[in-house]
Amino acid sequence: MVCFLFWKAGLIFTYFWKGINRKTMDMKKPTLVVDLKRVELNIKRMVDKFKRKGVQFRPHFKTHQSRFIGEVYRQKGITRCTVSSVGMAQYFAKAGWNDITIAFPANTLEADEMNSLAEDMQLQILVDTVEKVEFFTSNISTNIGLFIEIDTGYNRSGILFDRREEIENIIRAIEAVPQFSFKGFLSHTGNTYSQLSSNDIIALFDDSRRKLVDLKNHFTENYPQIILSMGDTPAASLAKNFEGIDEMRPGNFVFYDVMQYLLGSCSIDDIAVAVYCPVVAKYPERNQIVIYGGGVHLSKEKIFWNEKDIYGLVSLPDQYGFGRILSDSYVESFSQEHGIVKMSSTEINKIQLGDILAVLPVHSCMTVDLNREMISLYGKSISKFRTY
Repeated sequence: MVCFLFWKAGLIFTYFWKGINRKTMDMKKPTLVVDLKRVELNIKRMVDKFKRKGVQFRPHFKTHQSRFIGEVYRQKGITRCTVSSVGMAQYFAKAGWNDITIAFPANTLEADEMNSLAEDMQLQILVDTVEKVEFFTSNISTNIGLFIEIDTGYNRSGILFDRREEIENIIRAIEAVPQFSFKGFLSHTGNTYSQLSSNDIIALFDDSRRKLVDLKNHFTENYPQIILSMGDTPAASLAKNFEGIDEMRPGNFVFYDVMQYLLGSCSIDDIAVAVYCPVVAKYPERNQIVIYGGGVHLSKEKIFWNEKDIYGLVSLPDQYGFGRILSDSYVESFSQEHGIVKMSSTEINKIQLGDILAVLPVHSCMTVDLNREMISLYGKSISKFRTY
């Protein structure tokens, strides 16, 4: 019997490879289930990759949102993290993380909370205008790090990479404040998610990387401490050239999902999270099954696959885990509580009312955020941060 032990504050979580706990198989309602073996392998793979590349690894925790899974990172030597909100920073600070970047445009209405956080830890926030720097000059009195968020083409947030005069004005505004530390340039190439092939993802990431490196080189003489920080799981999983990049911040890879699988970022066996859903109705004449599991449990995020939109892939859990993916089967639509699963005649005849199907989500970050807690394959409850 193989046993893995994780220790934090006197709490031991033990899980065995011998078989699935009956609690997992006896679920009566939609339940978020995590394969901790896959989680550990996914983390180890990414940690090892960035060690080989000589790149600092600051994983994003918005995907798992769990102190317990944060401890798995610690076991692999990770001591700094990324989050997406002040509340999430507070949650992980209480769990002992003392070097956190909030990778979201700094919210001026939460200046007091950021001020308090920065008193006891190394905190980094994002700015992209002189106006925002000036606001925090008057409202943050503790030492804090500031990244300038750079838009290299995603067009979500951040100042455009080629506005060098404006960027220099922001740097000067930061440098003029004694309690502020200019950290460098941070960017998220989230447009990798919309690419059609692995080669397209790598090319887009490389284009963004070169833009940031050129920007850094322009300012290095006067600001030699500049850090270049990039994110996103597709690029982190697929790219090989990280030259000039100091820090990477992927997060989704801890669980992966159907979107990452179809993008080529991972194999189907790397997906470490699923929502277990009871079968509540069968309609063999239209090749459909209804599951108790809808948009409130998995989100309504979809992806185009084989000439159609799908909302998840479906497997039949077994004693070892999520089990095999059912052929020609997928989630066709969601309403609030209903999930409509399209299924081949061969597969639908094997399914009975009350059976449990595992739905592999299109986007694990969204799915995890919707659920109050997770359980492992072996029946252990895994608490998590609640966004709302």
